[in-house]
Amino acid sequence: MFKRYAIFYTPEGEFAEWGARWLGWNSRTVAVVRHPDIAGLDVPALTDTPRKYGLHGTLKAPFALAAGTNQLRIEQVAAEFAQNHSGFEAGPLALCYKNGFVALRPSLDLPVLQEFADLVVRAFDHLRAPLTAEDLIRRRKTRLSSRQDQQLMTWGYPFVFDDFQFHLTLTGRVNNQMAAQVIEALEPQIGPLLPARFVINAITLMGEDADGMFHQIDRYPITG
Repeated sequence: MFKRYAIFYTPEGEFAEWGARWLGWNSRTVAVVRHPDIAGLDVPALTDTPRKYGLHGTLKAPFALAAGTNQLRIEQVAAEFAQNHSGFEAGPLALCYKNGFVALRPSLDLPVLQEFADLVVRAFDHLRAPLTAEDLIRRRKTRLSSRQDQQLMTWGYPFVFDDFQFHLTLTGRVNNQMAAQVIEALEPQIGPLLPARFVINAITLMGEDADGMFHQIDRYPITG
């Protein structure tokens, strides 16, 4: 039994293996991975914040299960969701510095990705336990708009719907200069691995263990 669950997009193949090495954590194999040695970059420090999640794009942010439900039920909901929705193109991806961290983000603003994320948020919300007072205090340390605060109360996470921005996080908070160094170092490494047509073709059910590390419980191909 995990303490929290989430619905992510997780890549496969060489791209996923590269991400595991960069972050130092393979959520599929549940293993610590040795970071690459890159001149001028303290990779362990740069990736300390996003490491526990593995390489991923959030669709439904981590949440505790509601009373009366269990992991089997969320697995069933994930399988049913995947069977009833279709994959779609959402790329290409590009390295960029935004909101204080480096990430891979779609270079096109495609409504289909926004709509899909909205569906995921709604489909799994009945399985979510209400936020605790401690959760609210922690979340409100970040400056939230009135809309984001209402979304936090209603959906358990402030950055949903119009405030959602799909991304695969690669660093914690960095300044402009360090972000430029990271992007310069990573572009030749990751460029050849990125698909020309980035497709959302599955959802991944994740579980957070007692140490805060996320495990891939199962990956569900979208076959609807």
